[in-house]
Amino acid sequence: MAPRRLRFGIFLAPFHRVGDNPTLAMDRDGALIQWLDSLGYDEAWIGEHHSAGWELIASPEIMIASLAEKTRHITLASGVTSLPYHHPLLVAQRFVQLDHMTKGRVILGCGPGALVSDAYMMGIDPGHQRRRMDESLTAIMKLLACEEPVTMETDWFTLREARLHMAPWSEPRFPVTVASSTTPSGALAAGKHGVGLLSLGAGLHGGPKMLAEQWRMAEAEAAKHGKTMDRKNWRLVVNMHCAEDDERALREVRHGEAMETLTYFSETLGRPPMRSEDPLRDGLAQGSTLVGSPETIAAGIERLLSFTDGGTGGILFRAHEWADREATWRSFELFARWVMPRFQGSLAMPQQSRDWVSANRESILAPNIAALKQAFKDAGQEAPEFSRLQLHTGKVDLPAGE
Repeated sequence: MAPRRLRFGIFLAPFHRVGDNPTLAMDRDGALIQWLDSLGYDEAWIGEHHSAGWELIASPEIMIASLAEKTRHITLASGVTSLPYHHPLLVAQRFVQLDHMTKGRVILGCGPGALVSDAYMMGIDPGHQRRRMDESLTAIMKLLACEEPVTMETDWFTLREARLHMAPWSEPRFPVTVASSTTPSGALAAGKHGVGLLSLGAGLHGGPKMLAEQWRMAEAEAAKHGKTMDRKNWRLVVNMHCAEDDERALREVRHGEAMETLTYFSETLGRPPMRSEDPLRDGLAQGSTLVGSPETIAAGIERLLSFTDGGTGGILFRAHEWADREATWRSFELFARWVMPRFQGSLAMPQQSRDWVSANRESILAPNIAALKQAFKDAGQEAPEFSRLQLHTGKVDLPAGE
């Protein structure tokens, strides 16, 4: 069963064009997350990359530690930690420390590593990355269980009676999630270990139509290993930009989106698998990109959820700089004000309260009119005649001197 309250957040790779001041770019990333915290967003996922010049953050853990001191409510996650690049004991230790430092506001997001150029520099064969991710996750989950020392030998790491020197702050542990993009391996790994699923493929060409099957694969794999999958721990990652109307929204992002597609995904990465030649147009048509007014965005989320065949726990918006800073921040504010509450159950009671008062205003406000007349009488003055409009609004024009 899908959760009643849908969580919202961002997936911050991040994406900053080459030529922009990298120091200021990282400052903007931190400021954006603080802004989202103030707007009531639930989560911010921060990526790990080591090459290609655009996705500048090398250590999500450092960003999380810094932002933990500058935010109050938002959960901070690695989006994702590339497990084949690190010894599993060190990953587990770092996130246990962050769990304590944030008092439970941290999530470990796991993946095999997105950029082949990162793995190349470290001498890692891309053909081994997914296997290594699964081996590392196996070790991490055993360590986080804090049940017994872990001894494990692979061709790339060794654990000898390994144990954590602190148990997680969260009970029984902080959340762990596996990213899934273009292959089934992420969904299968999530099912095998009974952890959350982060569907990056939802924002790619043809991705939304694959969501239901991806979840079924995860559930089937979980059953094989005596685990269960919970939809509240399933998050979808898509593109979004909100403005007052559809035309303005498209106008604000068209140039920046084209520049990102051309200079990064085409000229730098050589257009990765499942990357459309015209991602804005195709994404709008397929539902993997949501650009428009609050009404258009809300309808797009409803459509996206329909692809899941049962719902999901959260939606993350891929942080981008398609628009300028002012428009980007306004986009997140418009979404928080006019779209987010529709999917979090926070509008029903105010609407019911308003409708009840409106429907019963004559009987509710009539005693007030009587009390006003009595006040004039008690003051020795003649009460004015109250019109139907005054009866409905409660507004009274008092005689001079009152």
